[in-house]
Amino acid sequence: MANASSESGRPGGQPASSITQVALASFIGTAIEWYDFFLYGTAAALVFNKLFFPSFDPLVGTLLAFLTYAVGFVARPLGGIVFGHYGDKIGRKTMLSLSLLIMGVATCLIGALPTYDSLGVGAAVLLVVLRLAQGFGLGGEWGGAVLMAVEHAPKNKRGFYGSWPQMGAPAGLLMANGVFFLISTKLPPETFLAWGWRVPFLLSALLVVVGLFIRLRLAESPAFAKVKEKGKEARMPILEVLVHHPKNVLLAMGARFAENGFFYIFSVFVLTFATKQLEVTQATVLTGVLIASACHLVAIPLFGMLSDRLGRRPVYMLGAIFSGLFVFPFFWLLDTREPAMIWLAISLGMAIGHAAMYGPQASFFSELFGTRVRYSGASLGYQLASVFAGGLAPSIATQLLISSGGSPTPVAIYMIGMAVITLISVFLAAETFRQDIGADQADHKE
Repeated sequence: MANASSESGRPGGQPASSITQVALASFIGTAIEWYDFFLYGTAAALVFNKLFFPSFDPLVGTLLAFLTYAVGFVARPLGGIVFGHYGDKIGRKTMLSLSLLIMGVATCLIGALPTYDSLGVGAAVLLVVLRLAQGFGLGGEWGGAVLMAVEHAPKNKRGFYGSWPQMGAPAGLLMANGVFFLISTKLPPETFLAWGWRVPFLLSALLVVVGLFIRLRLAESPAFAKVKEKGKEARMPILEVLVHHPKNVLLAMGARFAENGFFYIFSVFVLTFATKQLEVTQATVLTGVLIASACHLVAIPLFGMLSDRLGRRPVYMLGAIFSGLFVFPFFWLLDTREPAMIWLAISLGMAIGHAAMYGPQASFFSELFGTRVRYSGASLGYQLASVFAGGLAPSIATQLLISSGGSPTPVAIYMIGMAVITLISVFLAAETFRQDIGADQADHKE
């Protein structure tokens, strides 16, 4: 007997995929893409300053490495626009496979790059080009992955199933830091700098093959399939979004500031702050990020499920409020230099503050837009914010740290500012968890 949630009534006689199959495939695919993206962040914090900017002071070299890291975020809105356009016209499934392929090729090539010692400034230029390709691929990935899960899900479980691709972020971070931790602790430092750092990047080739195999077996989203069958695809999705949904795009951007910025403070900047400013060992901080990622992975679907009962806005605002209040305690715990306190600081920030925002985010952003323009709308709001929030957060935090002579107080104030922006944006947004997001939903004007 067919699964009633998605197997029956498929347009055009398409083969069906169960919601569990779709959610699991979305999780695995996004985990692979985030693994690729986060590898760069870990390498930028720990080794790229020595490999590509060796002539600078270590902290300044790290700042330059973080700036190359940030360019990946600049390309993400472009990826969101391009993939969103074709995702709303051709389909979610095709764009997902293409984004994964682009990300995987770019990541493998980073692992094969010559360094400053052999190519000089040209090495850094190539690094930036490949980082741009990573950002472009990831820009198209998120919208397609979450829409496949949300549009396949039953109405009363969109928050839960929409959180599955969100779990790909901590899973990818867990894999990226885990591989770096394993290789960096098993190899002598000079060997790790010589070639060991390349191994995690080259491993991406195997992961991409697995991800493509899984994604190519999925059926298209039923909501989009109905739009396609009736010939109601948007002619210019991005223009329709900007004309009819500008408010929701801006509110989605604002909602991302604390979620995105705090995540990269907790997962990337903390590596630099703890190792270079507090002189804590690299292994201690990486262990903390690994523990926090595991807790984060478990917490995200719980908050997604909670948003199905209470609504997206109250759960999201809870995360923003906790994050803002936790900023100074976070740095106080780090300042103890005690491994257990450092692990607790990162874990609380990720598993409560961030997870409460990230868990309901996929369903929340998807529900803000109609089916015809949902890929473009959700992607645009999500990816534009990433340029100003997460993309710049490690660089801004590092510059604030340098300017203050090592005091984290300016960084803390910067983080609180992001939390306030998010809280106001979510407060002004409409509650969406009870509305119908089917293909026949009117794309209303705001």
